[in-house]
Amino acid sequence: MDYTGKVVVLTGAGGGIGSAMAKKFSQLGAELALLDVSIESVQKTAQRLGLDPAHTFCGAVDVSSEEAVKAAVAQVKDRFGRIDVLINAAGIPGPSARTEDYSFEAAKKVYAVNVFGTFLMMQNVLPIMQAQHSGAILNFGSCSGMFGYPYEIAYGSSKAAIIFMTKNAANENGKNGVRVNAISPGWVDTNMMKTVIDSYKDVGVESGDNVTIGPMGRPGTPEEIANVAAFMCSEEASYVNGANFLVDGGMTLG
Repeated sequence: MDYTGKVVVLTGAGGGIGSAMAKKFSQLGAELALLDVSIESVQKTAQRLGLDPAHTFCGAVDVSSEEAVKAAVAQVKDRFGRIDVLINAAGIPGPSARTEDYSFEAAKKVYAVNVFGTFLMMQNVLPIMQAQHSGAILNFGSCSGMFGYPYEIAYGSSKAAIIFMTKNAANENGKNGVRVNAISPGWVDTNMMKTVIDSYKDVGVESGDNVTIGPMGRPGTPEEIANVAAFMCSEEASYVNGANFLVDGGMTLG
């Protein structure tokens, strides 16, 4: 895979998976636009990875804000002149709670970031890709968006919405050179995983009792997710459109 000359936009670039993807795409020669709600987090990512400032843009964006998304996309377009890949990795887990105990405010926040953030990024990047007659978008679903796991009514349903928004956009853009796919990880060894496991205490569940790792006996690594992301957005996956690629080590087998 070769991303030389390709412009890759990553939201959630300050997180564990986002950082791993930044490293992977950089190694493959991409020009990078790293976006997160905190510019300090993406600047730290760029510094830690030793990314060349000449080929890296770091920006702050609240993906739940239409104005912020429009401004960030315009900045990336002004900097690089094009966008070849968009990866929507920005997301929050929300609290762990039974449906009747889940606050409306918490649910709205999860949807604002996960669902509407993904929508807004696609909405503003798609015209750029359509004008180029080329591009690849990769959204982040989750195993949680495919199965009804307890204590995550907002997170699970938000990921289900992302998976089906992916299919909608893929169907609309299939003939114009733009592919839209999703990736659905299982448990991945990140700070978010630790946060979610810790939050189970709020519903009286001990840390390991609500975690199904699956037959491989371990969570995934951010690098393993990055490897699949790089393939899904590459020319090697040129006939993959509207797919939801499950990367869970087999945890959903039963």
